[in-house]
Amino acid sequence: MPVHTFVRFEPQPGKGQQLREELQLLLEPTRGEPGCIRIHLYEAFGDPLVFYIHSEWVDEAAFDAHAKLPHMVRFLGLASGLTTHPVKGIRTKQIG
Repeated sequence: MPVHTFVRFEPQPGKGQQLREELQLLLEPTRGEPGCIRIHLYEAFGDPLVFYIHSEWVDEAAFDAHAKLPHMVRFLGLASGLTTHPVKGIRTKQIG
């Protein structure tokens, strides 16, 4: 069963552009992963500036493997200096 993940990113003051750029760098390598069905980056309207990633994976094992790849290890190492909260992916399944 496919797994959908949602992640919210709120940048620290003055870090919005840098966070946007770092998140954009994740898209292509993630799309190339064998277990990734799709991944998209979104920006909320208005203030405060908040980004969201929605991704779909063939299964939970594919998502677990994703976090161990070099582009993710790099990003996760930078994230605490760019965001106001720890990175946490919410795993969901589609209903209806």
